[in-house]
Amino acid sequence: MPQINPEILLWARETAGLSLEDAAAALQLGGARTPAPDALSALERGEKAPTRPQLLKMAKTYRRPLLVFYLPEPPKRADRGEDFRTLPPEQRHEDAGALDALVRDVHVRQQLVRTALEEAEEAQVHPFVGSISLQTRVEDIVANVVNALQFDLAVFRRQRTVEDAFGYLRDLIERTGVFVLLMGNLGSHHSDISADVFRGFALADDVAPFMVVNDQDAKAAWSFTALHELVHIWLGQTGISGGVPEQRAEKFCNDVASRILLADDELDALAPGGADLADLAALIDQFARSRHLSRPLVSYRLLQRRTISHAQWVTLGTMFREAWLRERALKPRGSPSYYTVRRHRLGSALLQFVKRTMDEGILTPTKAGQVLGVKPLNVATLLGAA
Repeated sequence: MPQINPEILLWARETAGLSLEDAAAALQLGGARTPAPDALSALERGEKAPTRPQLLKMAKTYRRPLLVFYLPEPPKRADRGEDFRTLPPEQRHEDAGALDALVRDVHVRQQLVRTALEEAEEAQVHPFVGSISLQTRVEDIVANVVNALQFDLAVFRRQRTVEDAFGYLRDLIERTGVFVLLMGNLGSHHSDISADVFRGFALADDVAPFMVVNDQDAKAAWSFTALHELVHIWLGQTGISGGVPEQRAEKFCNDVASRILLADDELDALAPGGADLADLAALIDQFARSRHLSRPLVSYRLLQRRTISHAQWVTLGTMFREAWLRERALKPRGSPSYYTVRRHRLGSALLQFVKRTMDEGILTPTKAGQVLGVKPLNVATLLGAA
């Protein structure tokens, strides 16, 4: 068997977003005398050569073609768009491998969808992709996006829950031809990527644009993130969003998204006056919940209008995050079935597209599984209610 460069093994694991311990367990390495992590570490240091069965397991676990492991050196990282995040160095490296694997996965899905559209002779260029610039007035973009989506804020407000409100907005976005994924891990809660690391991802393709909303974030934040990523697509920008909005593009997208969801005249109903921060946080909480908004969005709009200072905004952000973490810890752990959750994360637009193109013989079960992120044998069950 050809000699394997151990650097390839280390590269494949890290870009798959797996720790040494998790990968070793998945690969079922080690034995009575050698712990699994030590066995994998020996392979990655070149102290032992992997067997072909081990390479086959690695190809499956790391989601890489087998041929990759026979390359003389790790391939260079492909350009996957801009990184719009402003994060502390320690957070930037947190879950970096998992995030890169997630972005790579979305690129693969998007390419399969675009190819299928072209084979079905349904590929149409969406004129809104790259139709604006950072020089365009925020007020004009707000009006254009609302008109393009036919977004009705009153209908959004009337939804029963914050998740229903997001569902209403998601449906409008998907009708424009943008696929909206809820995706915050690599298919298992063991690979969850914190919303502190990334909130969303936009892939501004003019035929098959995609966006990802990190479902590890608070549900009340999903609608804002979806609109934020939609503005990136309108700007023609592919990239990752999150962290403090310091880059010009991030501030721009935040300004547009926040004004679509909360107009000035409605914000006038919130008059903090001389309230201290604790009272102000309570006022914002009540105001946001009644309108299916996140508390950080409301405080951001108050900052925009200079109703609160930047220091107050930062402190409120910390308070709201701590409150959300407490609320999440108290929620019951029970969840719907695997397929119900998977369908919700994929969205009706992608499910219906895959079902139709499979019926037409354009997508094979294997490719359909890649688009949907499931095994080919599970595709039919997943599409059963699509």
